[in-house]
Amino acid sequence: MHRLLLLLGILTLLPVSLAAEVVQDNPEFKAARANLVRSTIKGRGITDPPVLAAMGAVMRHCFVPNSIIKSAYADTALPIGEGQTISQPYVVALMTASLALDATQRVLEIGTGSGYQAAVLANIVNTVYSIEIKRKLHLKSTKLLKDLGYGNIVTRHGDGYFGWQDAAPFDAIMITAAVNHIPPPLLKQLKDGGRLILPLGNPFSYQNLTLVTRQGNEFTTRQITGVLFVPMTGVALDK
Repeated sequence: MHRLLLLLGILTLLPVSLAAEVVQDNPEFKAARANLVRSTIKGRGITDPPVLAAMGAVMRHCFVPNSIIKSAYADTALPIGEGQTISQPYVVALMTASLALDATQRVLEIGTGSGYQAAVLANIVNTVYSIEIKRKLHLKSTKLLKDLGYGNIVTRHGDGYFGWQDAAPFDAIMITAAVNHIPPPLLKQLKDGGRLILPLGNPFSYQNLTLVTRQGNEFTTRQITGVLFVPMTGVALDK
């Protein structure tokens, strides 16, 4: 198995014990993070304890450019380069809570971006698989997650439209970029009873955050709220 993972170019990350040597937190960031969780996330109705704990634990300031680090705990999306953004914290919490995750599960994330959402998921579930199509972001986020010690996140550079067949099936799949249809390969890689969440709609306008649940060969959908995400690139734009 280990040889297969190496051949596929998968990067398995290092233990948490290394994090303290690389990244420092401070009282100002801790206070801002606690306030964000209390007033914005819990204050807007998200009460799932593991999600609140994860949002309070992940140091968002590590995932934003230094030039805008003072805005790290504002409840807004922020640019991270390559035409991409780090998602609004409330939306990260909402998407995570909507999947109703537990510690035994395996999640596929489409669109690693900065690595922030993967880190939040990794504080809740057993294993996170995350795919990023933009090579520079993939390399940067993989190194950052490694430096932060997230040993249960596995990353890959590639087009997330096709998912991660050799690691499937997944308990849950999260797409963190807008697409006008649900990629069929991802539906096939979802476990029976599994959930998929995505911003569904016009990739260049507003979308509906949509939860898809699989029951056997049947799929049901539920719209949650309006959102605005950057477009999913690669094959998704050609379909």
